[in-house]
Amino acid sequence: MIPVKGYAAQSSASALTPFDFERRELKEHDVLVEILFSGVCHSDLHQVRDEWGGSIYPMVPGHEIVGKVVKVGSHVSKFKAGDTAGIGVMIDSCRECKPCKDHMEQYCAEGMTGTYNGYERDGVSIAQGGYSTQIVCDERWVYHVSDKLNLAGVAPLLCAGITTYSPLRYADVKPGDKVAVAGLGGLGHMAVKFAVAMGAEVTMLSTSPSKAEDAKKLGAHHFVLSTDVEAMKKMESYFNVVVDAVSGNHDYEVYLKLLAVSGKLLVVGLPKDDPKVNPFELIKNRRSIIGSMIGGTVETQEMLNFCAEKNITADVEVIPMQYINEAYERMLKNDVKYRFVIDMSSLK
Repeated sequence: MIPVKGYAAQSSASALTPFDFERRELKEHDVLVEILFSGVCHSDLHQVRDEWGGSIYPMVPGHEIVGKVVKVGSHVSKFKAGDTAGIGVMIDSCRECKPCKDHMEQYCAEGMTGTYNGYERDGVSIAQGGYSTQIVCDERWVYHVSDKLNLAGVAPLLCAGITTYSPLRYADVKPGDKVAVAGLGGLGHMAVKFAVAMGAEVTMLSTSPSKAEDAKKLGAHHFVLSTDVEAMKKMESYFNVVVDAVSGNHDYEVYLKLLAVSGKLLVVGLPKDDPKVNPFELIKNRRSIIGSMIGGTVETQEMLNFCAEKNITADVEVIPMQYINEAYERMLKNDVKYRFVIDMSSLK
């Protein structure tokens, strides 16, 4: 077994504290990665505090992982020691169902194996995440990362990045398309960057006037205050795509009205309460609402290659591991632009 240092929650009410545990010895197709940076996703907080139910403790969170390959199994073909690598939201799947065979493992018929807060495929071992010094993972779920990029800024690409890249690709966003992004946070700021890099005319929608300057810095061409009734009225039937990255409760109809003929509302935010939809706003302009969850292994590597080509990374605040509990409290107040990333050297 491989000894590892990390931080874990021991219960839904406890703070994260130092936690020593062991990773498995490498199997034939496994890769051992020394973790350099681990992103802090809002879903880490949800699961640590058991807000979605079914949390398993002790829990080492973290599914936005970037590091260096230390060792590989005897049958590994994609990686060698010294390579820069990433690991995201999932570490395994059934590998046999149609989604898995199509490399859309996030939709595995049996359910994907998450990087943490779940059992591995053996049904016994508890998967532990990236708030730790090392991780072992099958090479299928490990990705090549370009050393040209700021590695701290790469970490959130493994969740926030692929979560927004995948639906934009599915919607076939291309140069000249009109794309709006609602919600300027960890997901929204990545959606703006990707849509701009894909050649779209990008508009940021926000309830906060103070976000206008931020949107401009991220590359958005326009900013619309979504509480301005007249401004929103002018945008009706204008956009080909609206990316809804709003996690608070909100009315989908507000964004549906903005879609042109065959327009798509891409939902990546997760409101607490079930939203209501007026079917008349759907049938007008043949609009559709499309949900999307991260991306498969092939698409995730494609996204990382795209980021290397376009020099795209997340905007991050790098913190030591010992600051994680304060970071969670700040995250609840939206006091971060736009993602905390843990420097795992702080554990050594």
